[in-house]
Amino acid sequence: MDKKMMAFSTSMLLLKLLEEEDMYGYQMIQTLEEKSNHIFALKEGTLYPILHSLEEQGAVESYEKCAKTGRMRKYYHLTKKGNKLLKEKQKEWETYEKAVRRVIGGGMSFAF
Repeated sequence: MDKKMMAFSTSMLLLKLLEEEDMYGYQMIQTLEEKSNHIFALKEGTLYPILHSLEEQGAVESYEKCAKTGRMRKYYHLTKKGNKLLKEKQKEWETYEKAVRRVIGGGMSFAF
């Protein structure tokens, strides 16, 4: 998958995770990997630039919170703008997916 498509789909998936609950970075990496049956195995170097971009867009906000271990963690929270962006990205993805399926054989063919 090319980098633009990867960034598009990854940002949509991260927004979806944050729709469910606030999470810190490593938690997002683990959850995404588990939910995708290990298809999406993000590195921190991929995750944080996407999160920072989403934060600059106002789609997510970050805050610090003390974890059970006593360590401070940076959590990310989906904003109203982020929720709207998620819905837009999901519609774009559905349109893209339908188009790909039509091209690779998802439709009926007739032989005469």
